[in-house]
Amino acid sequence: MGKLRLIVKREYLAKVRNRSFIIMTFLSPILLVAMVLLIVYLTRINDSEKRVISVLNESEHFSESFPITESSSYVQFEHIDFETAKDSTISLGYYGLLYIPAGKHIEASADQAYLYTKDNPSTYVLDEIENIIQSELRKERLQGLGFTSEQFKQVEADFNLGTSTFDGKQNLKGINEIKAFIGGGFGYLIMMFIIIYGGFVMRSVIEEKTSRIIEVIISSVKPFQLMLGKIIGTSLAGVTQFAIWIFSASLLLVIAALIFDIDLSTLNAAPNMAPSGMPDVETFSSGTESEMQRYAQELFNLPWLTILLSFVLYFILGYLIYSSIYAAIGAAVDNETDTQQFIFPIILPLMLAIYVGFFSVFSNPHGPIAVGFSIFPLTSPIVMLMRLPSGIGETGVPIWQLVSSIVLLIVTFMGIVWLAAKIYRVGILMYGKKPTYRELFKWLKY
Repeated sequence: MGKLRLIVKREYLAKVRNRSFIIMTFLSPILLVAMVLLIVYLTRINDSEKRVISVLNESEHFSESFPITESSSYVQFEHIDFETAKDSTISLGYYGLLYIPAGKHIEASADQAYLYTKDNPSTYVLDEIENIIQSELRKERLQGLGFTSEQFKQVEADFNLGTSTFDGKQNLKGINEIKAFIGGGFGYLIMMFIIIYGGFVMRSVIEEKTSRIIEVIISSVKPFQLMLGKIIGTSLAGVTQFAIWIFSASLLLVIAALIFDIDLSTLNAAPNMAPSGMPDVETFSSGTESEMQRYAQELFNLPWLTILLSFVLYFILGYLIYSSIYAAIGAAVDNETDTQQFIFPIILPLMLAIYVGFFSVFSNPHGPIAVGFSIFPLTSPIVMLMRLPSGIGETGVPIWQLVSSIVLLIVTFMGIVWLAAKIYRVGILMYGKKPTYRELFKWLKY
């Protein structure tokens, strides 16, 4: 244990004293926040563009059908021909020209309507214009069947299905997807940590192997102790960096709240519920509590302690499994170029966890695919974190699934470390030979 402690200490100090490690530890949160602010700023600029579309309407319909919206406005051309309207649209720099020719009836005019633009029009613009024309067609068809304008408005009235839990808590549309994104964000962090710090372990082993220092080291310690020490030391360095990132991000959040005058205490406002436990429909419809506040309240009520503790646990176990494989690969090769054939099979389960996890958890967080991937050891550190924002227990992840996932991770870790140690023990003393999968399989039998 004394030698293992010394190896862990050496690896930990070597990582945290590294200049690039120090710079990235303090620079990453700033870059991340700056990138988010830049995306928000660019999105606002992009959304602030107002498209002006000219309309040449030669029919008797659609005369008052094109309202001014936040993103579009329509200019009506009258008493001019098509070519003049097109030239005017181009010279005035408008986004496009909507041409509606005269027809025997509204259906004929709509069928021959065309939008002319300089480039391919955006889907948003097309959808908006198509919805306007579709609405007018529907109105005319209903009026042809004897419906009045008032009845048409009643037909067109929006409908939103109210949803609530059995204990009276109102549900929010899309909140499950938001929760999955939050869990997916933690899972994505784990994947990045595994790739980055697993690579550190692998490169560290390759450097010591090529410099022949390892021959001196293993004369004093066992290869298994050396591999375990490297993994634990690098893991602790990663946890240290992550803790600093959390602290820095929290500090930046408080500073941003002060600068932009964000009242965090509003998140503590409890939703108004009727005494009977049923949703107070009058309260909801009156709008005293905005939609954004209810979403914020829902996010505030997430089991953050469970998520964070699970993140640390899954991060450590997942990292230990994958970094063992990275260490074994580093011991098997002489340089980083030879690692390429072994890296993809390691990254594949992580990529599967991200993509399959999102699709399965979005559609059904408790479906067989989501459950299977959240229990399978090589994907569970990511997929289980996507499911945990819904909580643990009756409405969330069943306890047996969580426990099974953790137990399988521990068992798999022990098994992979045992196999990796066999490869490591042989590989660190092999030079000048490019290993194959068959070669590695033979090393497992030594």
